[in-house]
Amino acid sequence: MGSLNFKKRARLKRKKRIRKNLVGTQERPRLSVFRSSKHIYAQVVDDTYGRTLVAASSMEKVVKEHPEFENKVAVASFVGKLIGERATKKGISKVVFDRNGFLYHGRVKALSDGARETGLDF
Repeated sequence: MGSLNFKKRARLKRKKRIRKNLVGTQERPRLSVFRSSKHIYAQVVDDTYGRTLVAASSMEKVVKEHPEFENKVAVASFVGKLIGERATKKGISKVVFDRNGFLYHGRVKALSDGARETGLDF
């Protein structure tokens, strides 16, 4: 990891520490969040089979067609609601939240709050 910048290295270190205790099962899959500088991505993963069950991101047509958001936090909240709706359609009500080494505030928190509003339990 020599060429990676300090912030990314610190996040990956946190991610590693979190993931050793966090596993998504069939009954309770893992809701994984990734945040880039412009976009946010979320997916519900069953780690026993290594399959993504549901996914949503700010790059989707549904999000792009939506009227202008005030900021990236509002987009993250919308993506959270989107992933929550899709998960409940698939019969998923309980998940384990994986913040992927990102600090739990701002866009990551907004996404989780949006998912909770739709009835996801974590």
